[in-house]
Amino acid sequence: MKKKGTKKKKSKPEIFIELKDVKKYYHMGDSIVRAVDGVNVNVRRGDFVAIMGPSGSGKSTAMNLIGSLDLATKGNIYLDKEEIHNFTESELAQIRGKKIGFIFQQFNLIPNLTALENVMLPMVFQKVDEYDRQDIAESLLEKVELGERMDHYPGQLSGGERQRVAIARALANDPEVILADEPTGNLDTKTGEIVLEFLDRLNDEGKTIIMITHDPKLALKHADTIFWLRDGKIQKVTNGNRKAK
Repeated sequence: MKKKGTKKKKSKPEIFIELKDVKKYYHMGDSIVRAVDGVNVNVRRGDFVAIMGPSGSGKSTAMNLIGSLDLATKGNIYLDKEEIHNFTESELAQIRGKKIGFIFQQFNLIPNLTALENVMLPMVFQKVDEYDRQDIAESLLEKVELGERMDHYPGQLSGGERQRVAIARALANDPEVILADEPTGNLDTKTGEIVLEFLDRLNDEGKTIIMITHDPKLALKHADTIFWLRDGKIQKVTNGNRKAK
């Protein structure tokens, strides 16, 4: 008799960013501000994660810790299985530049550089050849549908266009993770939805997306997993509706 085949369980993607009992405290006079107070977060490759919470909940501090822009007061932070405390600031900056792309609420574009030059800039720090930098930047601006706006300066672009330049810049070094801090915070609803559609598309292409937001509707619609933060602590972890799309 033929043995019935047994289906192998599909293994989960490996964890790419991990925070273990992470705390970030600030001293303000005689007081201690517990901005992040014992947080545990796992982000797997290919996830779309939302860090959700009201103003003052610790979202911005959590973003800086998750993106390795800041070091924890206590606890352990791992980036691609490496504990970030083991790196010098110079080494960490290089690793961060290759592995994580950042999208900021305020866009953070350099006003005296064109859209093309803004997208090329992160590649300078990774020592990408000048001709390759231009080719990659042009391709990325085409990807975010700004092929005809490459030579425009940020002041000549709408808010939505500036955010799309910021997305292209975040992709410049082909990072595995996109960390988006309130990516629709300065945009109207329609333009914000266009920006989030780009993030959805990047996630479909295999990029890991971590979005910081105060808007539960955005978190529920676009994320796989939502970490609900309040007073520096994670109150709960829930599933979003992205998998149901």
